[in-house]
Amino acid sequence: MEFGMDILGLLFAVAFVAAFIDAIAGGGGLITIPALLMAGMPPAMALGTNKLQAFGGSLSASLYFLRKKAVNLREFGFILFMIFIGSVIGTLLIQSIDSSLVKKGLPFLILAIGLYFLFTPKLGENDKKQRLSYPIFALSLGITLGFYDGFFGPGTGSLMNLACVLLLGFNLTKATAHAKVMNLTSNIASVIFFLIGGHIAWTVGFVMMAGSLIGANFGAKMVMSKGKRLIRPMVVAMSFIMTVKMAYDQGWFNF
Repeated sequence: MEFGMDILGLLFAVAFVAAFIDAIAGGGGLITIPALLMAGMPPAMALGTNKLQAFGGSLSASLYFLRKKAVNLREFGFILFMIFIGSVIGTLLIQSIDSSLVKKGLPFLILAIGLYFLFTPKLGENDKKQRLSYPIFALSLGITLGFYDGFFGPGTGSLMNLACVLLLGFNLTKATAHAKVMNLTSNIASVIFFLIGGHIAWTVGFVMMAGSLIGANFGAKMVMSKGKRLIRPMVVAMSFIMTVKMAYDQGWFNF
């Protein structure tokens, strides 16, 4: 598909904003995917191209967190491996079946996350007792979260963040850093298999990736400097925005 410089410039800006928000609270896909669809891209191509541009943002944020030693890859390796496997399965499946059932239930799940963060103000202030060991987390939540991100995607960052806080006992800043590395892993798997399936528009994807790289770097810096003061309200706000957006797309407000 061919796009003019005006459309490419707009998509670059969209990717910058989406990656900045996504690095802090997740939900960037709810900005970029509609933008790609409005540009005239077929749904499967939009999903594949979005994964390519999202890879840039998650890579940029992850490298920043790794440089700051916010994530220990050696300890987290098995979790990342299972996320990769889950994402491969999800990406292969979404290219062959309809995801409408997942879409119908998702607004309730994302709304629940936002309400949970809103009404538990002390959640993630400090490290808490770990509820699951890393291997159990990898085999249960790791593969599940990877599958969901490969299969559909919106809200994955919020889900990963919450899982790290509740089940691994991380504080919000630490959870956000680990969630971004988890998201990078699932994005790598998705890009590989969307590429094999021929569902990536390379020019658009690389232009948006450039915007995503810059936006995510700014967002990651905000996480490390502002911590929970910024993350909690952003997670709550993005959860409510995602809920309304998904409900609207499904025609809930058509009376």
